[in-house]
Amino acid sequence: MRAQRKQCQVGSKYTKRYSEEYKRDAIELVRSSGRTVTEVARELGVSSESLRGWVKKARAAQDTGSGPGSVRAGRAA
Repeated sequence: MRAQRKQCQVGSKYTKRYSEEYKRDAIELVRSSGRTVTEVARELGVSSESLRGWVKKARAAQDTGSGPGSVRAGRAA
């Protein structure tokens, strides 16, 4: 998996920005590999704090049914 990121200048420092597709792939790798967030983050070259946040956010979205591809009960399509 290749990092698709943009660098935005904030003051004199650069902040890495990752595409939503890259984040989804990284989250799926954590879920399917059985490895820790730290191990996957190290392999991908991202901070473990960032990856942990992405996983937590995805889990919350899945729990509330607001994630991509989710269907809410009681709503007609």
